[in-house]
Amino acid sequence: MLTSMIKIVVASRNPVKMEAVKEGLSVFLNTEIEIHGVTVQSGVPDQPMGNAETLQGAEIRVENAQVQYPGYDYYVGVEGGVEDTQSELMAFAWIVISNGKKTGKARTASFFLPLEVARLVHQGMELGDADDIVFAKSNSKQQNGAIGLLTKDVISRKTL
Repeated sequence: MLTSMIKIVVASRNPVKMEAVKEGLSVFLNTEIEIHGVTVQSGVPDQPMGNAETLQGAEIRVENAQVQYPGYDYYVGVEGGVEDTQSELMAFAWIVISNGKKTGKARTASFFLPLEVARLVHQGMELGDADDIVFAKSNSKQQNGAIGLLTKDVISRKTL
């Protein structure tokens, strides 16, 4: 007996975010999953600063995806952010999932960024761009991200 396919909108076209959502939800959903990455506004700066602004970005992405792309089973917003903690800069992400009736939220583990990266982010640069400069990489935010660069891919952006 075939079960119906679950259709999910990820409010991003970032392949790492899309694969993380697919892999994460496949643990809970006992059926085939079809992922659609879409571009929607987050309502926050490209580099959200602080816990509240980062969560707000993920929530707004989900709301905008529901309005712009109706008819899907689930909508997921993944927003990466940074927060000043004493004299250091910490990175993390918020994930918001909604089926239109219920909404779930989770925050990833947090980790501290190197001072050179933090300095560039404080100057207004997006974290992924700062990582690329400091680690001499290209488009790391759509690959292993800061956590992969810092752990030599022992922990990837997707697994975080």
